Order: sequence, then structure tokens, then C-alpha cells
Amino acid sequence: MPTTPPDMTAAPPPPAPPWPEAAADGPAPLAPAREAALRALFERQIPLHAHLGLRCEQLAAGLARVRIPPRPELTGDPFRPAVHGGVLATLADVAGGLAVFSQVAPEDRVSTIDLRIDYLRPAVTGADLFGEARLLRAGGRVAMAEVTVHQGDPAQPCARAAVVYAVHRGKGAP
Repeated sequence: MPTTPPDMTAAPPPPAPPWPEAAADGPAPLAPAREAALRALFERQIPLHAHLGLRCEQLAAGLARVRIPPRPELTGDPFRPAVHGGVLATLADVAGGLAVFSQVAPEDRVSTIDLRIDYLRPAVTGADLFGEARLLRAGGRVAMAEVTVHQGDPAQPCARAAVVYAVHRGKGAP
């Protein structure tokens, strides 16, 4: 029986918006106690994050948006001037880890296995840095997130990263 070929002239549907405020059927919010515990862990209880002034701007199931405010000490190239690439990698790791933590049980632990980052343009000093992460997969032992690092416009990324995490089930609550 012949079938009708698909309409190749029709435009593909737009991609789903990555953030909850962009769509009514967006990612599920976290329980308030879980969100508060993750914010406390990532913003205040990890000394490096506190030193960087890191803030969790948004958190939902499988999504995280993290910000590092500008500081002159983060400069890696004083001639441009540009932020040190290690700061961008740290931001990617933190945002990805937070997206993973948002989807695992409170008693689980997460640690980075691999981080692959592509630096696409210099991050200028004097401007906020944002890491926007989306969980791609969370299995029984391994999770993966993709992260975009930018300075206010995700369409103009400074870096993109793919980060893989080990998930240690039942190792203690954050």
C-alpha cells in the first residue's frame, strides 16, 4: 500500500526552551528543601565556590544556571584582558554537577570523571560569567551534562563543555 511522503517543505518545530520560565510545561521544580540544601552546598559549603562568589541563579529538574561575578583576580590574560580558562572550566563543572545533583537522590554523591571543554571566544574581565547546564543522562552509576558558558547571551558562548560524572549511590546527604 503506497504511503504519502512527509511534507519536506514544512518548517521543523522549534526546539524546546531550556528554562522553566520559557514554557508552562518546562522542567519540574525541585522540592523547596532539596533546592535550599543544594544552594547551601554549592554556594556556601564548598570553599572554592564561596571564594569565587558563585551563585545558583536557577535550579530545576536536570537544569542549572550558575553565575560567577566579575573579579580582577580571575584574569588570565592581562593583555586582552580575559578571564582565565580554568575559571570557565570550573564554572562548567559546577553547573553540570548541580544539574546532576538536582536529579539524583539526596543521599547520593556525584564526582567528576571527565570534562571536555571547547573555548570559543575570550570571556572579558569585568562581566558576569554564566554556566547553563542541562542533564543529558543519569544512569545507575554515570551521568552526563552539557554546559554553555557565556557572559549574558547564550547565543554568544565563551565555551561549551560536556561533563561526565560518577554517581555514588547512598553515600550520604549533602
